[in-house]
Amino acid sequence: MTADLPGEALELRSLVTSDGALELSLHQVPVPTPGANEVLVRVEAAPINPSDLGLLIASADMTKATVTGTPERPVVTASVGKGSVEALSARLDKSLPVGNEGAGTVVAAGSSEPAQGLIGKTVAIAGGAMYSQYRAVDASACLVLPEGATARDGASSFVNPMTALGMTETMRREGHSGLVHTAAASNLGQMLVKLCQKDDIPLVNIVRKPEQEELLRKLGATHVLNSTSPSFDRDLVEALKETSATLAFDATGGGTLASQILNGMEKAANATAAEYSRYGSSVHKQVYIYGALDTSPTVLTRSFGMAWGVGGWLLTPFIQNAGGETFGRLRARVAAELTTTFASNYTREVSLAGMLAPDAFNEYVKRATGEKFLVTPHA
Repeated sequence: MTADLPGEALELRSLVTSDGALELSLHQVPVPTPGANEVLVRVEAAPINPSDLGLLIASADMTKATVTGTPERPVVTASVGKGSVEALSARLDKSLPVGNEGAGTVVAAGSSEPAQGLIGKTVAIAGGAMYSQYRAVDASACLVLPEGATARDGASSFVNPMTALGMTETMRREGHSGLVHTAAASNLGQMLVKLCQKDDIPLVNIVRKPEQEELLRKLGATHVLNSTSPSFDRDLVEALKETSATLAFDATGGGTLASQILNGMEKAANATAAEYSRYGSSVHKQVYIYGALDTSPTVLTRSFGMAWGVGGWLLTPFIQNAGGETFGRLRARVAAELTTTFASNYTREVSLAGMLAPDAFNEYVKRATGEKFLVTPHA
């Protein structure tokens, strides 16, 4: 350990009690001593992703949350519904650290050569517990940022970039030639636009607001559709005809959007069919649901033949199944294009204590498209 490191530092914890209360608070914890092949990272930036919110707020009703404690050490308490408590039985009464990814400076290292070689480097990591001031991780888990890149540049270098690359990799592996993406104005959606442009992949972007349409068009997106437009279904079919996209990634999850996309794919396929089939088109159409912006039931109106599929898609299982070579190749690409294709934009920065302020958590729990918070643990 470096002599000027503190003995203790702050870490945000999420606790769900067996009587249905969520408690978010800051804990003073020992600064870890890195093992032989570990490094100690001074965490300087960590994003709040939608994937962080499940562990952080555990489906609690944050609109009725109360804040006690002090401005430096706030304690947020909210109620978790009875049904949710039953589903959370494995985590009840356990104080859990939160935060999937982040970046910072390696300030100490274990004795191994790989670990020692990282001292002083700015690295990105996706090791969990990133809403902390210090984090010890295996040296192999670190992505060394390019020369001149800051922790802010690298904070979101895993979840969104690897998801975007995972989507295009899935497309190729399953034999599709184009993509459809919903909630397309998000940070992830903007990355996917740039990635598909670079890789010459036809992409249909679906948004909900005119300003989101404008944002994506300024990035150079060709097919940008507004799902609230009266002409959406017709516009969707035309875009699918032009792109031949037969694979969609849906961030909304609930409602009828997945069904509308499948129906649009079927109409686009039938437009070029040589002959009629009572079973519908033989072209396989696939929608993967990877988010839950709409928590209502997923409704399918089956007018899309028999060659179709709806399933779930998550980054972690994709990486596990892709293998080490693919993972390394995709991570290397993220590093090479960190400040271009995979650059992230943040609408607000907050400290660890600032995460627990009502004006902050009432915003980031909305999962609003285009809104992204960055946590700066040492602020």
